[in-house]
Amino acid sequence: MTQVFNFSAGPAMMPQAVLKTAQAELLNWQNQGTSVMEVSHRGKYFMELIAQADKDLRQLFKVPDNYKILFLQGGARGQFAAVPMNLIGAKGKALYLNSGHWSAMAAKEARNFCEIDEISIAEKDENGVIGVTRTDFSDIADQYDYVHYCTNETITGVQIKEVPNVGDAVLVADMSSDIMSKQIDISKFGLIYAGAQKNLGPAGITLVIVREDLIGHARRATPSIWNYEVQANADSMINTPPTFAWYLCSLVFRHMLAEGGIDVYTRRNAAKAELLYNFLDQSKFYRNYIAKPNRSVMNVTFTTDNDELNMKFVAEATAAGLHALKGHKVLGGMRASLYNAMPIEGVQALIEFMKKFEAENA
Repeated sequence: MTQVFNFSAGPAMMPQAVLKTAQAELLNWQNQGTSVMEVSHRGKYFMELIAQADKDLRQLFKVPDNYKILFLQGGARGQFAAVPMNLIGAKGKALYLNSGHWSAMAAKEARNFCEIDEISIAEKDENGVIGVTRTDFSDIADQYDYVHYCTNETITGVQIKEVPNVGDAVLVADMSSDIMSKQIDISKFGLIYAGAQKNLGPAGITLVIVREDLIGHARRATPSIWNYEVQANADSMINTPPTFAWYLCSLVFRHMLAEGGIDVYTRRNAAKAELLYNFLDQSKFYRNYIAKPNRSVMNVTFTTDNDELNMKFVAEATAAGLHALKGHKVLGGMRASLYNAMPIEGVQALIEFMKKFEAENA
């Protein structure tokens, strides 16, 4: 069988070492003679697992002591609703920075729960190139209970690499598609959330990192499952959690620590993205339409500017073992997702295929 490289935007590929560990432990976890999926989530062994996962994540991501880590369900879309239900306070209004599809979806959901202002911060120039136009909101941010943005738009491949300046306001970030791809200063954020299915583990579990002083102010009508205080007091387990997904995340954290931590992945990710963008920039056949300062390290979008050729590219790439390169239906074209688990060999194989396809179709 041809070696397969999975460029899916999510659920994305996971480290092979993690999958092999899960495979080896599937029928006999912790010498219990059962799978981790079959043990009580409140039993001794699983409680030890979640405590270790919390410890490992804090070490990896340098999470300060005054932040709670929650492992919840409902994906990032669930947090689109949970954030305003928990964080809207005396000011009664939030600011949403729109850089693309997912930040727009977050703003749309928030309107169901509070008053918001929405500012578009990504625009196309006369050549169709998308760039981020503004990241300083310190002059207006104090009007709002929080300011929300998405660090990386998976559909277009726009990444906001500079943390927006919001002064002393509460900054909320959807980091679903670039979390733990680089080290950040968490103290600049009031709340960070991320679906696990890009860099953390499988679909079905969602990470929330929230500053403790922001917990305990949820509106009265907030369902318990979305109430950060209720979840924090119950170790994220007011109902039966997705235990297998939590277990796999714990293996990913352990694996990343063993590999040398987030800085190792930052260097690898930069090398992968640079290799692919350099190839795109020298090609007259393929185009990337994102301004260089905002090009995503995680999701590289490109096109031939011909829909029929794009379809042919995706079909032939799939046959060659380069899977899930079709762009999102909103944008079209192609998209190569280069999350933490993608080895540089996958990018090298993609570029070799792209050269061959260009030679045959230009």
